[in-house]
Amino acid sequence: MRPASRARFPHAREAGLELGEPKQSKDTLVTTPPRRATPRTAVALAGSLLAASALSGCGVFGSPDLVVYNAQHEQLLDEIIPLFEEESGLDVELRHGKDLEMANQIVEEGEDSPADVFLTENSPAMTIVDNAGLFAELPESATATIPEQYVPADRTWTGFLARSTVAMYNTDTMTEADMPASILDFADPEWQGRVAFSPTGADFQAIVSAVLELEGEEATAEWLAGLKANGVIVQNNLVVMQSVDSGEVDAGIAYHYYWYRDRQENGTDSDTSALHFFGDQDPGAFLSISGAGILASSEKQDAAQEFVTWLTGTEAQQAMAESYALEYPLNPDASLNPEVKPFDELEPPAVDVANLNGPQVTDLMTAAGLL
Repeated sequence: MRPASRARFPHAREAGLELGEPKQSKDTLVTTPPRRATPRTAVALAGSLLAASALSGCGVFGSPDLVVYNAQHEQLLDEIIPLFEEESGLDVELRHGKDLEMANQIVEEGEDSPADVFLTENSPAMTIVDNAGLFAELPESATATIPEQYVPADRTWTGFLARSTVAMYNTDTMTEADMPASILDFADPEWQGRVAFSPTGADFQAIVSAVLELEGEEATAEWLAGLKANGVIVQNNLVVMQSVDSGEVDAGIAYHYYWYRDRQENGTDSDTSALHFFGDQDPGAFLSISGAGILASSEKQDAAQEFVTWLTGTEAQQAMAESYALEYPLNPDASLNPEVKPFDELEPPAVDVANLNGPQVTDLMTAAGLL
């Protein structure tokens, strides 16, 4: 699995890669005379060539078989990609980034994008690329295992994981009965200073996209204005959970897996909190879908189709269900950790995953002073 280029993605710096150094010109004169190889240096040179050949064979120097722009959780893909590589014999290069940033980058790159496959945490980023006409239609094999409500009608991409919107609440100050019936109620003055949320992340913006799709622009603008006036803005969803658990706020808006993951690890940030699942198809019961699509510009269509078909297949879906992520697999044949609320007990609203409008959400949140 190849690292990302630092020129586009910062993780290369974290990995200690120094890319983009100037190359020596072909016209540069070499004035130092060549040294005659001794038997010892000849042996060393032969060993170096053999090592270089081996590295080239595993994709270190050669081109990868597949380039995946990944906006899903980095750790999750780092866990499962080796499984695909071992099974397929293909070498995959992951380039990590954030949902909307990578979507806009693909649009900017257009037909020259080096990406073969695009993966996201939330579906509005898929819509940006899809609306630009940059996805190829997926083969039936890639979507056959996924329920149709999580696949756009034109089959240009497919969902492969889901996360449920939830409200966390502090169990020292609140009970389940104290929680609102709708996520929209958190904008009311009675929640002033009591509910935390993180507006800058793609997670919350996906939730807003669902409110927009279900309630319309005017109601969404009013809700955002109420959250701005009454809510407590924090850095990310982890801080939402910590703020609820510490009692700094009574409640917080996030996705289910943050709380379940902390419980599985040590419970440090969730031992004084519980989850409230909204029901009755409320916007607060929204399921955000992680998407996978193949770029039409890719010259590696067969490998890309093999990867997406594998990603939605039972083996990969079960591997993701058993990973640290604790997100819901969309293939019904895969089963999640039994400690997580069962998928079939959720009551999400019916949302067309292909219609969630990321750019309009950004405009509304900017107008509300949240971005």
